[in-house]
Amino acid sequence: MNIHEYQAKELLRRYGVAVLDGGVATTPEEAQAIARTLPGPVCAVKAQIHAGGRGAGHFADDPSGKGGVRIARSAEEARAHAAAMLGHTLVTKQTGPAGKVVHRVYVEAGCDIARELYLSLLVDRASGRVAIVASAEGGMDIEEVAEKHPERILRVAVDPASGFSPFHARRLAFGLRLAGAQVGVFTAFVSALHRAFVELDCSIIEINPLVVTGAGEVVALDAKVAFDDNALFRHRDLEALRDETEMDPKEVEALRHDLNYVALDGEIGCMVNGAGLAMATMDIIKLYGSAPANFLDVGGSATRERVTAAFRIITSDPKVRAILVNIFGGIAKCDLIAEGIVAAAKELTLTVPLVVRLEGTNVAQGRRILAESGLKIIPADNLADAAEKVVRAVREAA
Repeated sequence: MNIHEYQAKELLRRYGVAVLDGGVATTPEEAQAIARTLPGPVCAVKAQIHAGGRGAGHFADDPSGKGGVRIARSAEEARAHAAAMLGHTLVTKQTGPAGKVVHRVYVEAGCDIARELYLSLLVDRASGRVAIVASAEGGMDIEEVAEKHPERILRVAVDPASGFSPFHARRLAFGLRLAGAQVGVFTAFVSALHRAFVELDCSIIEINPLVVTGAGEVVALDAKVAFDDNALFRHRDLEALRDETEMDPKEVEALRHDLNYVALDGEIGCMVNGAGLAMATMDIIKLYGSAPANFLDVGGSATRERVTAAFRIITSDPKVRAILVNIFGGIAKCDLIAEGIVAAAKELTLTVPLVVRLEGTNVAQGRRILAESGLKIIPADNLADAAEKVVRAVREAA
């Protein structure tokens, strides 16, 4: 789960991470009022969307080409910047050409920047440890730095058995050419960041740029935080930070029914139980010459209601030209799944071909329910047969 910059900074502030003063605004008037409360004549107005590259982006209806991070030298200028952003579509490298509508801006105090660095914490799947990554190339696209100048990327791994120690941060500090009191300040900063990462079950915390001020302070000028969805049951307060306006409406509906759904660009809707089986299903659809329109895992405890919700989500996608249901019944029995499929097909009045492959517990009963339903359901004997039939159905309907 992703959150906005202003939410990330508020969370990190609670752990002792140094951030600048600021406030979130949903109207130009609110932005102006916040700017008047900040110290100094200069402030930054930042569009809040779930995408990076805001400063280098552009607004679709703004010929000036100004991005989503702008400097204001008065409260009135902050108001003008907010008016130019709110309700408008910001296009960045990460949003794609469609962009994202800006619903709120963050008005933040100005900063005397002496240096810009890069710092992030993430789960390193290869080592099974939390990796702390740093670079002196702050404010830049870190992927580009890693590709062109890999030697400029510094990395340390934290052993989960022994935990974080100050030497982890000091090693990075020396690599970043910090000296004197800055080393201790940086070490305290990284320590606080690591504690937040572990206690909040984060999947990534990225500070880009991390700035060293003229006074030698270390401050998070930007903050990206994402949480492990599988751990959110331990953090009900964090779920309240979810911004559904940043999500595909189909994904929002899936969350409400505890379905794992990701929209894709293909034409065959998929409903599968189990993430591994879902990946295999998508792979074999590609193998037979088509492409999946989604990843949708109904899980092992699929019910009639959840199956109906899954069909409703799949059919709401106008790109879907056929549906493939691939169920291996273990915990979820095939007869119950079949009843859910029939009920959903009748309730939603499906207009696209439906191919169903059932295997596992009570498979004979499930296949009989489908056969006796009176619906035009195409049965499949195995996964390859299912993929071949659903791709053929799409081509015949073209």
